[in-house]
Amino acid sequence: MVCVTTTDRRGALRAGAGLVTGGVLAAGCGSAAGSGQPAATRPTASLAPTPAKATPRAAPAPRAFPRQPAQISHGPRDHPRIALTFHGQGDPALARALLTEAERRGARVTVLAVGSWLDEHPQMARRILDGGHDLGNHTQRHLSINTLPEADARAEITGCADRLKRLTGSIGSWFRPSRAQAASPLVERLARAAGYPHVLSYDVDSLDHTRPGPAAVTRTVLTEVTAGSVVSLHFGYPDTVAALPDVLQELDRRGLHAVTTTELLS
Repeated sequence: MVCVTTTDRRGALRAGAGLVTGGVLAAGCGSAAGSGQPAATRPTASLAPTPAKATPRAAPAPRAFPRQPAQISHGPRDHPRIALTFHGQGDPALARALLTEAERRGARVTVLAVGSWLDEHPQMARRILDGGHDLGNHTQRHLSINTLPEADARAEITGCADRLKRLTGSIGSWFRPSRAQAASPLVERLARAAGYPHVLSYDVDSLDHTRPGPAAVTRTVLTEVTAGSVVSLHFGYPDTVAALPDVLQELDRRGLHAVTTTELLS
């Protein structure tokens, strides 16, 4: 269509051809300011409704496993599955690298997060869950919980549970005591009162927190792991990230699949 010049427009208006109201001038010239329409009658662009933001689904709540003891250190020995469990704190970049490597190889893990770490890096809670992993409670400040007075020990458990609830809609699937392989009778009772039917222990300690090097982490895990094992590892250590590919490759060769603790016991 030909754009109407200023001279032509004047002629058109004097002739009363109705071009303005018919919209021909507006269609021919791109500027609304030059269309000749009063501001009140100019067409307004229709705005598409903003889609509602999906609310993330609440994380799984703790489950009771009737055939399991109050403190679980391993799963069934007659199924070719193991659980890699991680103490959740430290550099989130290392945590993301570890989760990505596990997912790339089809493995799922269990993360027991420290509450103060979640305060600093709240996005990690959803990152863990979105990867298909278990997320649990590893106390609020990672103190030696078995040595604390009852009120302080309770606050350590419920403090982390509250953070998890706020971030994910659940207190987490599991509770693991901090700085201890097993919970004292008092801590076991406090964990049950907070909503955790079981305390999650382990039967294989990778000792990765001693920084022995990737080869030593790999060797320790693969020497001790067997069907049903629950392995203790940590976020925040480069040795652990470097060791994970070799650990998972050898587990696959042995026919042992790394699954979440919930899957291990189901």
